[in-house]
Amino acid sequence: MPSAASSGTSEAAAGWKAFFPPAQWLPIYERRWLGADLVAGITLAAYAIPVSLAYAALAGLPPQVGIYGYLLGGLGYALFGSSRHLAVGPTSAISLMVGGAIGQMAGGDAVLYGQIATLAGFVLAAMSVIAWLLHLSTLTSFISETILLGFKAGAGLTIASTQLAAFFGVPGGGDNFFVRVLTVAKQLVDLHPATTAVGCAAFALLLIGERILPGRPVALMVVVLSILAVSLTPLGQAGLKVVGSVPSGLPTLGSPRLRPREVDGVIPLAFGCLLLAYIEGVSAARTFAVKHGYPLDARQELLGLGVANLLAAFGGGYPVAGGLSQSAVNEKAGAKTPLALVFASVTLGLCLVFLTGLVQNLPKSVLAAIVLIAVKGLINVREIARLRQVSRFEFRVAMVAFAAVLVEGVLRGVLFAALVSILMLLRRTASPHVAFLGRIPGTRRFSDLQRHPDNERIAGVLAFRVEASLLYFNVENVLGAVLDRLRGEGSGVRLVVCDLSTSPHVDLAGARMLESLSDELAKRNITLRVTDARAAVRDLLRVEGADERVGGINRFASVADVVDDFLARPAGAGRAAERESR
Repeated sequence: MPSAASSGTSEAAAGWKAFFPPAQWLPIYERRWLGADLVAGITLAAYAIPVSLAYAALAGLPPQVGIYGYLLGGLGYALFGSSRHLAVGPTSAISLMVGGAIGQMAGGDAVLYGQIATLAGFVLAAMSVIAWLLHLSTLTSFISETILLGFKAGAGLTIASTQLAAFFGVPGGGDNFFVRVLTVAKQLVDLHPATTAVGCAAFALLLIGERILPGRPVALMVVVLSILAVSLTPLGQAGLKVVGSVPSGLPTLGSPRLRPREVDGVIPLAFGCLLLAYIEGVSAARTFAVKHGYPLDARQELLGLGVANLLAAFGGGYPVAGGLSQSAVNEKAGAKTPLALVFASVTLGLCLVFLTGLVQNLPKSVLAAIVLIAVKGLINVREIARLRQVSRFEFRVAMVAFAAVLVEGVLRGVLFAALVSILMLLRRTASPHVAFLGRIPGTRRFSDLQRHPDNERIAGVLAFRVEASLLYFNVENVLGAVLDRLRGEGSGVRLVVCDLSTSPHVDLAGARMLESLSDELAKRNITLRVTDARAAVRDLLRVEGADERVGGINRFASVADVVDDFLARPAGAGRAAERESR
């Protein structure tokens, strides 16, 4: 039996391992996994190079900054993330959010622009770590999968609209989706033929590559081909806009040169990025955790995201996140553990040191094509159509998010959609469905007459069930619904039964509503009974004294029991018995 000292040491080690996942998977690491992780890391780096260049341009930052995000963010997540397959780096939505928000903050100063983008990464990291310390992972549930569905569709179209100018070689312009599209449409008469041809060729090759070479670094192949075409053919003299020189060498680490109080709007920007990064990252991570059968710690993902953004910001990068597309590349390439992210970072570091000179002739229209292909997966028309059939309420929430992003941009759009979602949810909770019940033929069970008109109506009995908790903001609507139904039933009702089986919580206002209903029914010589209340609800009703007003609450009595007992009594006996009990 271990001593107290050794037991304490064991508990400390367990606690340490809980927030440092490599201590959990390294002891069980198998030698045969090393080759798989190495191949996956190199494949991920090959995918990351063109994508990070494109996303950095989308964010309005120098191309190497996107690579810094993959290099350093991946290392940070590998140390503290709980997923074995999630790949972290710049994403299209966050890049667009950064690009759309920082322009006004920087006022045209390119140096300040980069410093604000880096500061946003530091602030996001601090928010993530604070949320991890305070166990706040559940707060992000305000951004639901439904909101994300509409948000992604709106973000996909918005991102696509930002790439049209580079794709066609026109000036472009505008600050939202509709203005950008209209502006480019007017400028198409002056499109640049060579730029458009190269962009269309790259787009077609990427589409074909997706189909015939799934999971392969097709984007890198297209980038190499386009660089060769510009470098070795007359295309280089056709006036194509290219990336230009990219500084070689590893990122220089340093602390932020600005403070949050010095930049208005950086905190809302970081908060919006945190919401998107965490929710999308956890969604992607859960997909692979379920597929491969290992646990995922949603709270630990906050720490992993925080450290990833901290390292990326120290390297002069901007906010990073885990995304489904890059994670799918990592998983399909055979990754077994987060060590694949380390190999990807090493590969990217070597490329920064030795190969940056090769990308200076990369056409910007090719980067635009890469972004257009990447965001194509954000627009899930089939799922949106299915949502419309399954739930009109959630479909409306998705469409609010969709429209808000198109009109207001990514940051304001997602926050506005979250607010509207909460308000719509409160509205629905404030007006819960009150089901009026009938007996299912041949049984002792009762269900909603509206859904099942063939249910048996019991003469002289009105039974109802509130399909929500009885709380202060909905009790007036519930009481009004019952009294309206009572008026519609006429004067023949002698018993009202309230089934609380679907009301997990009843607050003081709910208890007093039942008392008010009992008093109103008593004026009409109608008996009220309550059944199937849960333990905490029964306790509250007894403390408030409401149980006496409804003839007592028997936890063994069902709606059928109360109805049968009432019908077995002579007319008027029920009310007389109630008067005696009082």
